[in-house]
Amino acid sequence: MRRALMIARLPLFLTVVLAIALLGAPGRAGLLTHAYVLVLAAIGLGQLVAALRRTLPPRQSSPFEAALRRRARPVTRIPELVRMEREVSLGLATAFDLHYRLRPRLRRIAAELLAARRGIELDANPEAARRALGDDAWEIVRCDREPPRERFAAGLDIGSLRLAVTALEDL
Repeated sequence: MRRALMIARLPLFLTVVLAIALLGAPGRAGLLTHAYVLVLAAIGLGQLVAALRRTLPPRQSSPFEAALRRRARPVTRIPELVRMEREVSLGLATAFDLHYRLRPRLRRIAAELLAARRGIELDANPEAARRALGDDAWEIVRCDREPPRERFAAGLDIGSLRLAVTALEDL
């Protein structure tokens, strides 16, 4: 009710402003009258739109809009990647896990890359494989690497692993 009363007073206020403006600048009567009518029309249209909104039911999304909305896909991790992450973290933690979990995977990767890209067999030609891989990677993947004497000794440090992975990527 208060809003309606305020809206009803607005045209009266604008009419008073128009009268004062016409007295102050009589040469601009046409421009001032056009501005006055434009503002009154905007107020009237605003009131009509508000009344129409109140009478219409609330807007619901159409089936078309619902079909266009993107559905959130559950984030699923690749099981092989999860397994490899676990092997890397375990290999960094203990010497046992490095030797029996991470090392076999790195050996398979090295053997496949050496054979495919350089024509070198990892176990049949160890000197050529060592030259191609570099000392850091070779130390991890060589076939005559001894199992650790202490199972819970420190595993591989992250810097050595980074060098080995870089060597494998460079093949």
